[in-house]
Amino acid sequence: MKKIIEIIKKKWLKDTFLTILLIAIIFAIYFGMNYGVEKLNIEDLDLTTDKIYSISESTKTKLEHLEKEVQIQLINLKDSVYLLDFANKYTQLNPHITKEQIDDLTTRPDLMSAYELQSTDSLIIIKSGEKERALSLYDLYTYDYTTYEQIDVTEEAITNAIIEVTIEDKPRIYFLEGHNYYDDYYFQLIKQSIKAEANEVENLNILTAGSIPENCDCLVITTLKEDITEMEKDQLISYSNRGGKILLLADTSVLGSETPNFNALLDLYGFSISSGILMEQDPNKMIYGSPEFVISQIDSNVLGANTKMNMNICVIASGKIDFKDEETRNNLGVSYQPIATTSDNAFLRTNLTISSTIKTNQDTDSPNSIIGALVTRTLEENKKAEMIVYSNAMFATNQQINMNNTYAMFASKLCNNEDAVINSVSYLTKRTDTITIRKDADNVTYTVTQSQHNIIMAIIFLVPVLIIFIGIVVWQIRRRKK
Repeated sequence: MKKIIEIIKKKWLKDTFLTILLIAIIFAIYFGMNYGVEKLNIEDLDLTTDKIYSISESTKTKLEHLEKEVQIQLINLKDSVYLLDFANKYTQLNPHITKEQIDDLTTRPDLMSAYELQSTDSLIIIKSGEKERALSLYDLYTYDYTTYEQIDVTEEAITNAIIEVTIEDKPRIYFLEGHNYYDDYYFQLIKQSIKAEANEVENLNILTAGSIPENCDCLVITTLKEDITEMEKDQLISYSNRGGKILLLADTSVLGSETPNFNALLDLYGFSISSGILMEQDPNKMIYGSPEFVISQIDSNVLGANTKMNMNICVIASGKIDFKDEETRNNLGVSYQPIATTSDNAFLRTNLTISSTIKTNQDTDSPNSIIGALVTRTLEENKKAEMIVYSNAMFATNQQINMNNTYAMFASKLCNNEDAVINSVSYLTKRTDTITIRKDADNVTYTVTQSQHNIIMAIIFLVPVLIIFIGIVVWQIRRRKK
């Protein structure tokens, strides 16, 4: 009996020892792998559909050719695993980007003094050479007042800060004012977005300034409510003749005002904008139930070499860009490339009192109408004046658009409208490396084309009806068999 007890004890001790050893090995492997992953800085797997935890293609495009040394300092953020991981992603993206984690701010009195920080304050500092940009945690979020949602803009904020501290000179973008149809308020969102891409943005009144500044890298002109003066016309033509870059966002003249002075500028570029509005009939090229909301794919070969981009804009009650004949354009030294067009089913409506959403006998067929174009004037001494024109301005505003009577969203947030405007500015300021599709916001809205809506409705209503019908047929067959 004693021998049996001793054997059991030995077996129990042996099994216990092996169990403990196995547990120890598992723990050693676990901690070893975690330590190795942390040291190797291996990128996390992002299995979400929209890759919301990954560095976007937009950031990769902007920072791919970064050659300046950049340091991301994370102050008192040891408990923010998300930010620490996100900073690591930047170091993996480009070897010139490094990360410094500062968990005890009392060891850095220089930072406490420079940024007036308390020992417990948190901050992100992006540094390159003598340039620095500080980001508070509040800078990493914004608020959408149309959906009442908080939106995470961490990647956008950090990426734009890196661009800002590494760019030699920020381009200066001026918005022309004095005769505008839209109040300045309507372009505040797009101005903020342009500024966030490391641009200086200012308003310019030629009458008070006396001229267009020499440092103007791009002049943005929006829809006029009245004509410009002779003096302003002369300044605009002079700016163009010295190789100026213009982004024109011009709605059709719904007020019916005559603008001969402003038209003189357009004549230099060999085009005019129609007085009517374009209406779509292709269900794949319009917002559901709204043919005046025309959807068009941007030609990425014009706005950049990134042919992988599939970017759509949605213009609203847009006019049509009419170019003069080839002989006239040749005499002017003008060439153009369409950026966006309607489908071949579009028509032009000049009688705006008509409420019908389909073509009437008063409307005119207008297939493949140009709603966006890059226009180039060849000047002397190998200089070129360039203008990107869209026959619409509303698409770039923060005008609230009611969608299906259920919610509202800003016009600039439809499709890739905001991207189209920012990319146009980037092209005109010779920063084609920043032309991209920016990471989408976290909020999701129901904005579909007519064709997509029809498919969704078919799935919602026809499929259940079909299932019920099949069920009835099967029930009848079984009943008869009985």
